[in-house]
Amino acid sequence: MKLRALLLATALLAPMVAPALADSLDDTIRTPVLRADVKVTGDVVRVGDLVDHAGTAALVPVYRAPDLGTTGTLATAQVLGALREHDVIGVMTGGIKQVTVTRLARTITAQQIKRAVARALAHRGSLGDGANLSLAFDCDLQDLQLPSSNTGAMDVASVSVERGSGRFDVTFAIANDAAARPTLLRFTGTATEMVQAAVLTRDVGRTEILKAADIVIERLPKAEVGNDPAGRTQAVGKQMRHSMRAGQPLHVTDLARPDLVQRDQSVTLIYRTDGLCLTTRGKALDSGTEGDTVAVLNTESKRTVTGIVTGRGEVSIRAIRPVSISDASALSSNETGAPVAIADGNNNSQATPKVE
Repeated sequence: MKLRALLLATALLAPMVAPALADSLDDTIRTPVLRADVKVTGDVVRVGDLVDHAGTAALVPVYRAPDLGTTGTLATAQVLGALREHDVIGVMTGGIKQVTVTRLARTITAQQIKRAVARALAHRGSLGDGANLSLAFDCDLQDLQLPSSNTGAMDVASVSVERGSGRFDVTFAIANDAAARPTLLRFTGTATEMVQAAVLTRDVGRTEILKAADIVIERLPKAEVGNDPAGRTQAVGKQMRHSMRAGQPLHVTDLARPDLVQRDQSVTLIYRTDGLCLTTRGKALDSGTEGDTVAVLNTESKRTVTGIVTGRGEVSIRAIRPVSISDASALSSNETGAPVAIADGNNNSQATPKVE
């Protein structure tokens, strides 16, 4: 009776026990297979990293991992010898001659660091845009290799900047999947705000007109150049207000619109009035650019007149329109103080004398 009950229980449990037992046996009897390309995230290489179906020995450390972001190679015979020491035998190599081991890492380049620091410093401590900052780090800046678990962004944790000197201290925090606390990166150095400025390539004299070949655009410290550096478009074609030497940066105040009329130059005098335009020759007594008022000697009448520079070698004088007696706003009384009757514009109207 007891034997029958035992056989019945065994028959009922067999469907549940068989799969688990099969898996256990399968793990035991499956042949380990060597991997040709191994990638690890930690600082050690384990048996399970080197072979498939390592069984219970999978977590046993075998080698120290390469440096972050680097790859090392191991001869197959060397790997098999190390595995045998941990009772992993019968490994199928598949003709593999060597095993490469790469330690995964997150690379942060020096250029990425510079851009991140510049963004953090922008508009702090009297500094301008981050794109205009030149950074000098206290230590040589190199690419950084961080464990691959550092997956977070470079968030600014703290920033300090000394006004005037530009000394900075910036710390970034990077979230780490393998740790509760973020990874901190700290950088110190000096920031200098730079500006684009036109610099003279030769000595120039007063009143000279600048050509494109006379200037070159350079990036210079703003503290040296000031707040009004001249750019290429502001400099080319402009006239120098004073002499300057080669290598000096140009400022907007150093430049002026070129004179269209030079002193002692023969110019065309243009008299303009309503419906009438007369021209004659004259001699400029002043220099001036467009819109300037200059004195001109009329070479025919020998009289000095003033006019507006309207073009190269051209001065215009606009004559005053004669005043009509019918314009009541122009005359209010005669020289003797006697009342004057003003015509209303009708030819048939007569002036009526005032009765004393």
